[in-house]
Amino acid sequence: MKRDPKIVFGEWVELGRDEGMATGHQSSVNHMLSLALKGRREFSFIDAGCGNGWVVRQVAEHPDCVSVAGVDAAQQMIEKAKACDSKNHYVCADLERWSPNSSVDVVHSMEVVYYLNNPARFFQNVYKLWLRKNGMLIVGLDFYLENKASHSWPDDCGISIMRLFSENEWVNIFANAGFSNVTSYRFGAKKGWEGTLIISGNKLA
Repeated sequence: MKRDPKIVFGEWVELGRDEGMATGHQSSVNHMLSLALKGRREFSFIDAGCGNGWVVRQVAEHPDCVSVAGVDAAQQMIEKAKACDSKNHYVCADLERWSPNSSVDVVHSMEVVYYLNNPARFFQNVYKLWLRKNGMLIVGLDFYLENKASHSWPDDCGISIMRLFSENEWVNIFANAGFSNVTSYRFGAKKGWEGTLIISGNKLA
């Protein structure tokens, strides 16, 4: 029986499986952060779908980071993030409906948006309510149409919501939300694996 993603990932914390997220995604996230933070001074940052907070803790160490927060729908993930990190801000919330008290320069999300009921609504909210002018949204996805090795994951993980879109479909969702300079490419491809699909866009208005 397939279940809601936040229930499955909440159980992962109890089983210690959340620790493997950093190990498995570190190289892709490092690459994404190098792109998103290049040339930024005194920036603010939100990790959407922060899990146990490992990206938040990493970004907090950047000398030009003035504020960083994490948001996740799984209560156990947020509880663990807070237990590991008392310095930064964590919120348990539905990403499609939540918005920050003040806008930020960078919104990052790794392996999260295809679990949402309505990714398009999330991107629209990020554009309108999360990001300040000249801000960037950058997402990383391993589950997408061209990466056939990932197609069995909904059954493998028993997760009920996993939106399987093509690279072009994700790019169009970005563009339709209002983002400019939308770019996409695949990072870390190898035989039998198309790599992490990285998509970014800017809020210029």
